[in-house]
Amino acid sequence: MKKKAANKLKILNDPIYGFIQIPNSLIFDIIEHPYFQRLRRIAQMGFSNLVYPGANHTRFHHAIGCMHLMQKAIRVLRFKQVEISNEEENALCIAILLHDIGHGAFSHALEHSIVSGVSHEEISLKFMKKLNEEFNGELTLAIEIFEDKNPRKFLGQLISSQLDIDRLDYLKRDSFYTGVTEGNISSDRLIAMMNVKNDELVIEQKGIYSVENFLIARRLMYWQVYLHKTGLVAENILVNILKRAKELAEKGVELYCSSALRYFLFNQISTTNFTDETLEMFAKLDDYDVLSAIKEWVNHDDKVLSLIAKMIVDRKLLRIEIQQEGFKEGYINKKRDKAIKKLNITEKEASYFVFHQEISNQAYNLKSPIYILNKKGKIKDIAKASDQLNLQALTIPVVKHFICYPK
Repeated sequence: MKKKAANKLKILNDPIYGFIQIPNSLIFDIIEHPYFQRLRRIAQMGFSNLVYPGANHTRFHHAIGCMHLMQKAIRVLRFKQVEISNEEENALCIAILLHDIGHGAFSHALEHSIVSGVSHEEISLKFMKKLNEEFNGELTLAIEIFEDKNPRKFLGQLISSQLDIDRLDYLKRDSFYTGVTEGNISSDRLIAMMNVKNDELVIEQKGIYSVENFLIARRLMYWQVYLHKTGLVAENILVNILKRAKELAEKGVELYCSSALRYFLFNQISTTNFTDETLEMFAKLDDYDVLSAIKEWVNHDDKVLSLIAKMIVDRKLLRIEIQQEGFKEGYINKKRDKAIKKLNITEKEASYFVFHQEISNQAYNLKSPIYILNKKGKIKDIAKASDQLNLQALTIPVVKHFICYPK
């Protein structure tokens, strides 16, 4: 009996954009691949759901949304006589679909704890190269664009710039799922205003207010959502949990965890020894591994691991203070001494409960400008083209300091 061919021209229903069409069978096969399906098990916003209960959307949602917006952007640019070949169209859709494939469990926390010095961008590239082998070189152009090695500059800017497709999706999506309306940008309007001049991605003059709104929305989303104090505490506690688990693993202490998580806890992984085997183990690691381990570690004999794991499971987090200037040494020591006494721990162990850092946000970076195309065909940096005085203020990085300690 002849095997029935799979229907690969599927449509997906997205709560933000409605129906999203998968453009061809190659992209369908990439989406079906276990590497990509893993993104369904990785939260887009880490522990932000401890603050915004609706923020449970995944990296999978976001990647599919990006692909949809990319298709729209290509249609708009072609309508404006920008030449984009079918190969380039396909490569752009694949590159944006896979731009986040290297994100680990709980996104950024893993980069700072159990995998040292390997960024998610580097891991994304490793996944893309591996997929390229499996798909007989059909991702070569997508990789070239992703690495910004393509001679046509604007193709790379659609993937990564200050007004790229990635940002157009995540701001709108994160705003929708958190319910924070300040981040609700008009991605349709921004895409409709896109054009290409001198090989640069530009926004036509009519879209200047939409760009201003986009930059202000991004700044508000950073302080209100991405750097929200509760989310900050939770992410830092998670980093500390994984650090403590790794410290215990190095001493040979037994820890309950999945085989994928065990691989990263019991081995020192860095850029130099990130092999194909490491990549396969990384592809098996997701939020579920980390959360199930943390739930078990609540009952671990190690007091430090048990206490910090319990904080996440019960959502009884550390207290946080945020201010413009750094905290005085005396104040930090006072909080540390209090924690040592209260929890009956050593000074070294206290660093898991009392720590201070700085956070910064720069809404607009002058080094990679957003260009506005005026009616005379001249291009100008948005910071100079805008009559909004506060836009210049957005170019200055805002730095804040925080300290966390037990309640």
